[in-house]
Formats: sequence, structure tokens, C-alpha cells
Amino acid sequence: MGRTTIVILRVVIALALAGSLVVQTVIVPLIWIDLVGAPTWFRVGFVTIVVLGVLTMQVFAVCVWMLLTKVRRASIFQRSSFRYVDVIIGAFGAAAVLALAMALVLKPTEIAPGLVTLVGGAALVLGGMALLMVVMKALLRQAIDREDEAQTLRTELGEVI
Repeated sequence: MGRTTIVILRVVIALALAGSLVVQTVIVPLIWIDLVGAPTWFRVGFVTIVVLGVLTMQVFAVCVWMLLTKVRRASIFQRSSFRYVDVIIGAFGAAAVLALAMALVLKPTEIAPGLVTLVGGAALVLGGMALLMVVMKALLRQAIDREDEAQTLRTELGEVI
């Protein structure tokens, strides 16, 4: 991966994290105020799910940043990378559960059924992304195994020469 790509990805991640902080500090309190007339269970549930959903995105962003650092240092093919991939899988899984919870919170309200279906579909997509990351983890594992095998062969060849 080129240096330019890494820089662009880091800029996007930094902007996303800055935006998420704005959501947490400005938008969420405004949502809380806007929902004053709503039932307490809805108000608390909705705001809690939004806050936790933003948190899953922040966790994902930090893990991707760390993986980009490993790519830049040419150390991505190490077992320590699995820690970040596992956290990303967990973040996507949690986001899927939160989206499903949001659909359940919205269901008994007067919100359009299409919106509830759309949020339920988002839960399905997020779950699919978690599964995609499981596949990517398996590919990373294979790449690390090949790298270890190549290093062993290089060492043996060096001893022969």
C-alpha cells in the first residue's frame, strides 16, 4: 500500500473521528432535548443506542489506524495484527446488534415501517461485514503462515550457502 493511500485513509479516519466527537457532544444532547415528549423508554433507548453505535465506529477507526501503522512499518504480517482484527470483528458485531436493537425500539412507534425495515437491513449488512472480517482474518493468518515459512526457507538457504 502506497504512502499516499495511507495518508488519505488517515485523513478520512481523522475526519470521521472528529465528526463522531461532534455527534457525541452536540448532536446527541440535541436529540435528547428533541425527544422530551417521547416515552422515557424510547428516549433512553434511542439515545443509548446512538451513543454506543458511534462508539463502535470510533473503536473500528482506531483499530484501522493501528493496522495502517503496521502496514507503513511493514509489520502487518505479524500475529499481533490479529488483536486489531478481532476488535474490528467485535465492533461490527456490536454495531449489528445495536442496529437490530434500534429497529426494535423504533418498531412500536409511529415511525414509517420502511424505516424500521431499512434499519433492520443495516443490521444484516453490519453482520455481513463482521463475517467478511472473519474471512479477512483467515487470509491474514494464511499470509502470516506463508511469511513464516518463507523466512524459515531463507534461513535454511543462508545456512547452506
